[in-house]
Amino acid sequence: MKNSRTIQFVTLFVFLATLLSSCTSTSKKPIDHKAVQEQNELLFTKTLQTHLTAIEHRNLDSLKSTLSPTGEMQLILPGIKIKNTADEFVALHQEWFKDTTWTMETKIVNVKVGDKIGMAVTEAMYREPNRNGSPYFNHMMVSYDLEKIDDKWYVIKDHASSIEKTKPKATTTE
Repeated sequence: MKNSRTIQFVTLFVFLATLLSSCTSTSKKPIDHKAVQEQNELLFTKTLQTHLTAIEHRNLDSLKSTLSPTGEMQLILPGIKIKNTADEFVALHQEWFKDTTWTMETKIVNVKVGDKIGMAVTEAMYREPNRNGSPYFNHMMVSYDLEKIDDKWYVIKDHASSIEKTKPKATTTE
């Protein structure tokens, strides 16, 4: 009888040890860092493209959806005071979008995306059919910074620099 209990105890012990080891062992696949980075870049680029398309089509609601929920946004443009909040950014664009005569085409030139912060450089061609009696263009490079918050990318900085633009007409005095 004693031998039978020992066998039962050993059998129970082996069974429990096997059960516990199977519960604690992990069969997790290793993280595919390349796939994670590609997904991150894809989501970053999608947000940036949404932002650019919203500007091209004067879509204020779509534009707002790309801005940080924290209200952080810095806009740096030649010749104007720096805007430091999403509200200031939206107000400027709301006023600008009222003019329906301009067009803008954009192209993403490059992106560099980290885990939480990314940057991009875009090329933009802005045109007006009639500015002071003549067609006007402004060829620009625009850099953007985006921040990832709760697994979603948001634009937090827009800095435009002119490469070439229409020269103002010279005024003549007689």
